[in-house]
Amino acid sequence: MELLKQHIEALIFVSPQAIPLVDIQSVLTEVFQSEVPETDIDAALHEIRRQYQADQFAFELVEIAGGYQFMTKGAYHNTVAVHLKQTTKKRLSQAAMETLALVAYKQPVSKSELEEIRGVNCDYALQKLLEKELVVIAGRSEGPGRPLLYATSDKFMDYMGIRTLQDLPKPKDFKEVENMIGEVPAAEENVPAE
Repeated sequence: MELLKQHIEALIFVSPQAIPLVDIQSVLTEVFQSEVPETDIDAALHEIRRQYQADQFAFELVEIAGGYQFMTKGAYHNTVAVHLKQTTKKRLSQAAMETLALVAYKQPVSKSELEEIRGVNCDYALQKLLEKELVVIAGRSEGPGRPLLYATSDKFMDYMGIRTLQDLPKPKDFKEVENMIGEVPAAEENVPAE
């Protein structure tokens, strides 16, 4: 039972979201090369839940979203919130936002294409976007030198609060700039001196 419990703990620990019982059973069946009864898995899950309810642990096993996941206990939510505030959703620089917008609308796009459009080197902005996992390498171009191609990631969708790329504003939705360079706005026209 202890061995089964440890395998289940490892599965729950590495799963990025709640892992359903059927997935746990499927993995264990393949690992042990024999059918693992659901009752044994339930018993191990019950034991894991009981074990992590002890005060010495800052997290617990929770049944959520049709599966099982380790989550921080309520007493530590403020600590985690401060950490997340400090490390996530840091504002992107203007250069990174411009680069991200170009990747979103032109994807898949090479670094040289981005630099041609922006007129400046995009190495740093692309590196930051890759680190924040907002942009991913989508493959290689068939062109000379076979440069890397960049595209937006699923995390980009979360960051921008959209479901699909079709939810991005269309270029026609952008408001036309009212004043062009060199034009004097109507309210500030020069009045001839008397």
